[in-house]
Amino acid sequence: MRNFLLLIFIITLSLSVHGQTKQIQYLSGTDNENTVAWDFWVTGGRKAGKWSTIQVPSHWEQQGFGAYNYGRDYVTHGKNFTFHDEKGIYRHTFTIPESWKGKKITIVFEGSMTDTEVKVNGQLAGAVHQGSFYRFKYDITNKIQFGKENKLEVTVSKMSADASVNNAERLADYWIFGGIFRPVYLEATPQDHITWMAIDAKANGNFKSNVYLEGIKQQSELLVELKDKDDKIVGSATVAVKAGDTLSKVSVDVKKPLLWTAETPNLYTVYYTLKKGTQVAYKTKDRFGFRTIEVRKGDGIYVNGTKVKMKGVNRHVWWPETGRTINPKIDLMDVEIIKGMNMNAVRCSHYPPDKAFLQYCDSLGLYVLDELAGWQKAYSTKAGKPLVKEMVIRDSNHPSIIIWSNGNEGGHNFDLDDEYSKYDLSARPVIHAHHKPGNDFRGIDCNHYENYYSSKKILEGENIYMVTEFLHAQDDGGGAASLSDFWELHWNSKKGAGGFIWALLDEGLVRTDYNNRIDTDGINAPDGILGPHREKEGSYNAIKEIYSPVKISLKTLPDNFTGTIPVENRYHFTNTNQCVFNWELVTFPKPGESILGYTVVTGGTAKSPNIKPTLKGDLKIDLPKNWKDNDALQLRVTDAFGKELYTWTWKIKSNKQVADALLKTPEKAAEVTVNETDAVIELNANTKVITINKKDGLLASVMSEKGKKMSFANGPVLVSGSGALQNIKAYKEGNAQVVECNYSGDMKKVLWKLRPNGWLEVSYEFQADGDFTFSGVSFSYPENNVFSAKWLGKGPYRVWKNRMEGVTHNVWGNIINTIQTGYSWGYPEFKGYYADVSWIELDTAEGKLLVGTEQENLFVRLFDFYGLSGPVPQPVLPKGDISFLECIPPIGGKLAFNLNNDTASLGPLGEPNKLQGTKKRTLYFYFGTPEGDSKNTQFVMPKENILTD
Repeated sequence: MRNFLLLIFIITLSLSVHGQTKQIQYLSGTDNENTVAWDFWVTGGRKAGKWSTIQVPSHWEQQGFGAYNYGRDYVTHGKNFTFHDEKGIYRHTFTIPESWKGKKITIVFEGSMTDTEVKVNGQLAGAVHQGSFYRFKYDITNKIQFGKENKLEVTVSKMSADASVNNAERLADYWIFGGIFRPVYLEATPQDHITWMAIDAKANGNFKSNVYLEGIKQQSELLVELKDKDDKIVGSATVAVKAGDTLSKVSVDVKKPLLWTAETPNLYTVYYTLKKGTQVAYKTKDRFGFRTIEVRKGDGIYVNGTKVKMKGVNRHVWWPETGRTINPKIDLMDVEIIKGMNMNAVRCSHYPPDKAFLQYCDSLGLYVLDELAGWQKAYSTKAGKPLVKEMVIRDSNHPSIIIWSNGNEGGHNFDLDDEYSKYDLSARPVIHAHHKPGNDFRGIDCNHYENYYSSKKILEGENIYMVTEFLHAQDDGGGAASLSDFWELHWNSKKGAGGFIWALLDEGLVRTDYNNRIDTDGINAPDGILGPHREKEGSYNAIKEIYSPVKISLKTLPDNFTGTIPVENRYHFTNTNQCVFNWELVTFPKPGESILGYTVVTGGTAKSPNIKPTLKGDLKIDLPKNWKDNDALQLRVTDAFGKELYTWTWKIKSNKQVADALLKTPEKAAEVTVNETDAVIELNANTKVITINKKDGLLASVMSEKGKKMSFANGPVLVSGSGALQNIKAYKEGNAQVVECNYSGDMKKVLWKLRPNGWLEVSYEFQADGDFTFSGVSFSYPENNVFSAKWLGKGPYRVWKNRMEGVTHNVWGNIINTIQTGYSWGYPEFKGYYADVSWIELDTAEGKLLVGTEQENLFVRLFDFYGLSGPVPQPVLPKGDISFLECIPPIGGKLAFNLNNDTASLGPLGEPNKLQGTKKRTLYFYFGTPEGDSKNTQFVMPKENILTD
């Protein structure tokens, strides 16, 4: 709903007959789904110079006003930034409840971009507020009228009159907006009340609170009660309050409290009651958690005496239709997505988030770095001090916040470093999220975008290394590329504290001036692991596997497998016996069947192993005697809260067994004949005609059935290396007809064998010695002829050499999608490298094309695609259209791309493939529709399939 049924929405909380609490009356809506219309005038851009209405909260650009600009316009588009100094003038009327007479009345703005002047009934409410992302308020008690309409006038300047505010917030690498983008409301409190509370609750059970008071005119007392999740009082204290007191300090000790960590987000509630004799004057409450944060220099970051390592991501507040105006459902979704990737931390880059996001981090469990804005330049001391105060007062009681970040990449004003502890009773660590070596601060180095080897060198130094930005998730690049190398480096290093990937979301904006097209400002904004509407890209599942706190490294089942699987516990606080281990034996559909996924034959729950945090052990699965009759073993691990950590799948049937089953059908056989001319050799069987060029030994053409031509040809060609045909001959081998091609150079031999049932067997040998980007063979086939693909192998996403995680063995299907990310987010991608393929079936305009192999570890490349866009898309591609490969290239992130796709600097997985010796592979082709195939191309997914999260 876009408007409230009542323009005035009043929330009243009454905790006792005589007690009083803060009362709230919204003047705006509460979020992007619940808004209120105010009168509006904009000075420039669209709809300028005339009065109309606007929904509040919102950005005026997303309401069809003003002009758009990205924060780097002054670089990327050569614009004069002051051109965008639009002003928005808001008008709104409201009335005040009679019951508020005698109370203190405050108007609160949760966020406004950026300089904001507020008038009530023609009087200035106070000084112009400068700074976009912070809660600010004015006492308007003496400016409002009872029994009459009150007039609110707000003037918002997109650019600040303070240059340092523009430097910190507006000249940044993200979309820049104008407007009142978070809620506006009135607060009414008794004259004697609690203004705010600062909490410090340690892991030893000691609770301290500074309670800030106002209007205390007589002797009073303050009762503080701590309650657990069952509303049971676990501790309390009463302190005397004298007339004129503005601060009361409280201390309570709780025995053996349940501690807060990202793994165990145990919360308590503290109730504050201000009493005058027996009468309750004011009541309020807050949630908190018992936990202790320590930075042990030269060692690590400790929570409750245990060293923790950050598996984190950088997050912007974002929704494509409404920009930075969102709602609690979006906040909750983002927290669940982050935890769904097995991450334990989030950096609020580059500004404080909505309050609801922090509440969900508290209750669901994420370590939070709360950051003062300052993209690469800092607020001045004058501008920054009040903003630090506003941020810390609003956020300090959230147990999820374990560190304050005083700006980003040079946006640090050292004069502000000591401001945080003035308002944060728990004195959390303060860091500088920087991007230059040697800028370590207070024992923590946060240097951005170091490569693997420079990271290794930093970890050998004297400081803790917690990298606040690393890798880069633009396009299909660095979100998880080489992440396993980086994570192993940090996990196994004493001073490695983990890091935060850049970034969670592609910041795609629905442009109201471009017919609601999504715009990422070219390559500036699509930096996310997820699309703008939270579409999951290839890195999502890879991160989920790499960061799984239950680490299982088993790649294939050994020949002597008896059900024992090695397990490493990478939790910090949780024993694996709190997790659930469910196993299943499954079978896969065949190519001719019209379903995807798998069918569960049997399964069970294994006894959870007793492995303490950071230690290793074994999981024992009691498999039935006939377990090898199935196609695969699947293991799904869920945590203590019932959330999936990851699902692993191991093949039981080898590719040889799968290929043998394929070749049995169709049973109908025909005599194989050969027809040789000066130019070609034709093989004929079961309506198939396979033509081999005698000049180079390559496939010249295919007649699939009944004279239908299929454009599959020009292979097998080596993608790395070359070969010159030395001789070619045709001969009979049993019931099959063979064409043997011998080469000089890297290619050694190709054998073409057409079977009576129409299957074409292609066996080839080649030499590969040295470093290779990729290795194998290619064929040509027009991409535009292809409708969809179905395959038995790893999926659903494409892979890279240094991003092999996050894909599981299954029968997957996908419809071709040629639209580049930036305009559409149709994941998973169709074109790319696919791993561990047993068979793949393409539906084309010319009929079906089915290919299988009897050897393991086949990569299939489908058509032309790139991991990174730019002047020269990367990485380079093999020749041809469809490739069957022994190895594939790594991918770099955006910054590695700027260094000519220097993936080797990202670690061992980013290095070229090192091959030596002769490579042999046999491929089996069937052109057309085998007898017995359902001919149904519609994909039907069984209920048991794991395609969805």
